[in-house]
Amino acid sequence: MRLRRLLGSLLPLALAPVALTALGPAALAGEPAGTEVVAHRGASGDAPENTLAAVDEAVAQRADSIEIDVQRSADGHLVVLHDTTLTRTTDVERVFPGRALDPVGSFTLAELRRLDAGSWFGPGFAGQRIPTLDEVVEHIGERAGLLIELKEPAAYPGIEAEVAAELGEQPAGIVVQSFDHDAMRRFAEVAPAVPAGWLFEARPSTAELDDAAATGVEQINPSFRGTDAGLVEAIRSRGMQTGVYTVDDEADMRRMLDAGVDRIITDHPGVLRDVLDG
Repeated sequence: MRLRRLLGSLLPLALAPVALTALGPAALAGEPAGTEVVAHRGASGDAPENTLAAVDEAVAQRADSIEIDVQRSADGHLVVLHDTTLTRTTDVERVFPGRALDPVGSFTLAELRRLDAGSWFGPGFAGQRIPTLDEVVEHIGERAGLLIELKEPAAYPGIEAEVAAELGEQPAGIVVQSFDHDAMRRFAEVAPAVPAGWLFEARPSTAELDDAAATGVEQINPSFRGTDAGLVEAIRSRGMQTGVYTVDDEADMRRMLDAGVDRIITDHPGVLRDVLDG
């Protein structure tokens, strides 16, 4: 498939066993690695989230990697969308009256294609569509890395194996993460070579960090609100890296940089890039 051919064309990345991360422009150019700029659902502060327009804006703002959310359509296609319903980011109420609150997984890909996923953000984005995972990866190409979140995987039995199959055997520059750590364990069984991240809503406990390290997790990705230098060091001492979400204020960005995090997920990658550039 197109996705496998694309992944096979990505440049290999020589990294230490615990430091495999999404491949960004700096890595592709052979530049020294620094704090990674990760665009949250694309540059979602400046374009409609999880669309190809948001991907392009993230690249324009010099993001190293792009974070997206993956769910599954009723007919088995992996689609990129955050919410479990379509009301907030599409015109589903107009196109499918009476189905506005139906779950994403109850719509076929053809039905999802009928929805406008851009006008809610601004008239200049009218006509943006919900993309598939394959389309996003192909659209990014070698311009940035990719951080894939399995969104509500319990609602999509078997999605771990489907994502693994879509990625192929050598998914250079791609990391998969989820708040559902049982799903991530299942994903590790079917795709042991793919770097894995565990998301946390609250500050992870010592026991949770030990569990993650024993499972082979490479990234611990908590909310920035509960993250400090002590947590970063606890994560690093277990051979893992830290990525925090969702950091949009410059003062918070600087605080996370002072704490030593490895990556920052933000709606405004250009702002973070400016902070990093001094």
